[in-house]
Amino acid sequence: MAKHGKRYRDLYAKVDRERQYPPAEAVRLVKEMQSTKFTETVECHIRTGLNVRHAEEQLRGTITLPHMAGTDVSVVVFAKGEKARDAEAAGADVVGDDDLAKRIEEGWTDFDVAIASPDMMPVVGKLGRVLGPQGKMPNPKVGTVTDDVGKAVSEAKAGRMEYRTDRLAIVHLPIGKTELSERELLENYAAVIDEIVRARPAAAKGRYLRTITLTTSMGPGVHVDPARTRDIVGEDAPDAEQTAEPTAA
Repeated sequence: MAKHGKRYRDLYAKVDRERQYPPAEAVRLVKEMQSTKFTETVECHIRTGLNVRHAEEQLRGTITLPHMAGTDVSVVVFAKGEKARDAEAAGADVVGDDDLAKRIEEGWTDFDVAIASPDMMPVVGKLGRVLGPQGKMPNPKVGTVTDDVGKAVSEAKAGRMEYRTDRLAIVHLPIGKTELSERELLENYAAVIDEIVRARPAAAKGRYLRTITLTTSMGPGVHVDPARTRDIVGEDAPDAEQTAEPTAA
């Protein structure tokens, strides 16, 4: 704690580190800890019991949350000709081909999503060492390599996000800005949990959801009860949270 400032220490003191909070209470506490001059992002970090060294236990997909107000998704598109014009019309922030690839090779990665038309993959493929570790590499499995770049841009702008386990089997996802209401954040959280549970690999063994943590960009983490995976929004009232039976993950 010595490395953190007074603001962070004051927020940290509000969190019971030994407790796994019901989802609605965790959301409420995280939202209350917004204390910076800018609007912070609420992040969800889910540690799974997957063995990501095995291909059959990899977890990857896309999700669009029900409430994405307050987000500003930056999208770049690798395309030429008519597809480039389609991307621009759909609202892409940057559209290019070799020039865009060169810019990224030189270190520019200030964007959230990269989309590419299939004919641009020989160019994009060289960027794997830059975009891969950041989870921004276009991939046909998640719809970011497509002939319909206009649709892909529109979906990305609407808040469709890719998720995947990292090398420690953790999934990291933003669930909205602190300016969203508690219920909206809770519904986004519920959508994330529903998707992660739905996408559980058939080869997964043992306990699937190990720990779940909610936090703001600049705040301390709040541990959420990973056993509560159903009727999350229905447990919104404090009284309901206290009496609800835990549901196994």
